[in-house]
Amino acid sequence: MGSSPTIDRAIQRLPTRFGFLLIDDFTLISMSSAIETLRMANRLSGEDIYAWKTISESGEAVCASDGLCIRADCGIDDHGVFHDIDAIIVCGGRRVERHATEPVLRWLKKAAKAGLQLGSTCTGSYVLAKAGVLDGYRCSIHWENIASLTDMFPRVQVRRSIYTIDKDRFTSSGGTTPIDMMLYLVRRQCGPEVTAGVAEQFVYERVRNPDDLQRVPLRHFVGKQSMKLVTAVELMEANIKEPISQMELADYVDLSRRQLQRLFQKYLLCTPSRYYLQLRLQRARELLLQTDLSLVEIAAQTGFVSSSHFSKSYKELYSYSPSSERRGGRESLPRQ
Repeated sequence: MGSSPTIDRAIQRLPTRFGFLLIDDFTLISMSSAIETLRMANRLSGEDIYAWKTISESGEAVCASDGLCIRADCGIDDHGVFHDIDAIIVCGGRRVERHATEPVLRWLKKAAKAGLQLGSTCTGSYVLAKAGVLDGYRCSIHWENIASLTDMFPRVQVRRSIYTIDKDRFTSSGGTTPIDMMLYLVRRQCGPEVTAGVAEQFVYERVRNPDDLQRVPLRHFVGKQSMKLVTAVELMEANIKEPISQMELADYVDLSRRQLQRLFQKYLLCTPSRYYLQLRLQRARELLLQTDLSLVEIAAQTGFVSSSHFSKSYKELYSYSPSSERRGGRESLPRQ
């Protein structure tokens, strides 16, 4: 909760021709989510705007973590491998540390020098970071790998966002989030109608934005080190409509208020009140997008004394008003 929402920086140019680099044990759902989004955008637009090919280190088929094997169209050493692509997306998965080989890392450095844009799905961000082509960039990766990537590559700015667009780098966290990442590009290239059409074809209820954060299980952060913190957060989550005070929280978990504050700062990098506010605003956002409740009703459901206080708090966190969110008028515009 302590990290701020991902801030996009302008994409210099938008890619339409992709090379998907398959790393052994890659996550199939993430790779196919990206490709299927491009395929459906082509179908709905009525023209072949997007093209793609699969690449492997050897040029041979690569097996995903579920045991299914995908044929590669070419290998990294094939002549002209860069000629018909604008961007390379590294598809990672299990045991990515073992499979990030030196030939692949050298090839990615070469691709960066050639001016190709670079992206990733799932743990592919690790491969990009190890190749040194994420230094100075913001990136996303699956929540299980956030801490290790942060520790191993201090020059990479790892975020909890579901995906990150930073100039000529675009990285996603895993699962189906490549759909959201690719739809960001589709919207900017093909417009909102095609984007909405793809989402409808996929029975995709809501297209998420770079501001959306991965829901990271708190126990993953603290383990058994502070079950009192876990209990305090669970108590917050159970009392969204009628927030309880810090003193009540501290008493319930048998800590002083100061001890509780220290736990939040240590593990969540924010105060208890800040964490609680973000929980309530996240719940408000779900109600905005998934129900027809009025802003006054949503404010009441999430513990705000007035709709004006709710709107002010919402805008401070998300940089746009709840009414704008509901209208669908907000664009994920690049910001400095």
